Amino acid sequence: MSDTMQLTDNNTTDSEPRTIASPRFRATIGNFYEPADRAAIDGLVKWIEDEYRGDLRKRPSKHVYLSALPSYVVARMDRLRDSPVIHRLIMRQFAAGSVITRMKHTDELYISHYNKDKGGDQGLYDKHYDGNLRFLPYGAVVRALIYLQSDASYKVVFQDSGVQRAFASYEFGLLDFHRELHWVEGEYNPADRQRILLKCSYLITPRNSGWLRHALLAANTGVFYPVKAAMEYSKSPNSPAQRAVGLLCNLVRRLNNLHPLVPLALIAAVLGGAGLAVFSLLT
Repeated sequence: MSDTMQLTDNNTTDSEPRTIASPRFRATIGNFYEPADRAAIDGLVKWIEDEYRGDLRKRPSKHVYLSALPSYVVARMDRLRDSPVIHRLIMRQFAAGSVITRMKHTDELYISHYNKDKGGDQGLYDKHYDGNLRFLPYGAVVRALIYLQSDASYKVVFQDSGVQRAFASYEFGLLDFHRELHWVEGEYNPADRQRILLKCSYLITPRNSGWLRHALLAANTGVFYPVKAAMEYSKSPNSPAQRAVGLLCNLVRRLNNLHPLVPLALIAAVLGGAGLAVFSLLT
């Protein structure tokens, strides 16, 4: 399946409502019922438990880009993230002919351990938006949370959509990456089943969006990598530098909850102040 595809009414059934394009995607819950899909998930869980045995016993969360995994493992994951079930549920909320551009370069394997220690991964459980581009009136990014293994001890709350779910194995949730305020409710228990999931993203744009689709893809990618790097660097912080970055991550997250332009203004002010300080030293 190509990274860019156009879906029409032929990709949905008569029982599936088709709405007009909306600036916000409402969170939706789905399930992999097919035996072949569940067998693929079971095989992936076994591989992950063998490959990341040490990480499964550690407290911090673990993210691995899918592109870094062996090709035969990625092929099994492709079966899930490229599933027609996911694509149909996404396209129910967008106009016929809308284009899905897969953002596979940002897709991740996620081992989730509930962790609130003022580090970079605390924001995965506190109230947060995944992205900060919700001020853009064009296009949408839908994130799929595909639960390879889970139990009912954690509940995910999607506030803007009024949806709550204690996800179980073989289920998935779809949410608006930039426009859904959400959080996780639970308590860390090392005896619980490990929460292992895939985090996959899909850019949705209207038909014939041309260069705007490429601009949105670049904007989303440009924001994603620095934020992810800062979060990874500062999770369960030990050094002063890690603690400082962790506090910054949590501050930016809270400011983003107020409005996405507030943290951008803060960053611009800090960079501007640093630039003026350097200039004054050189002159």
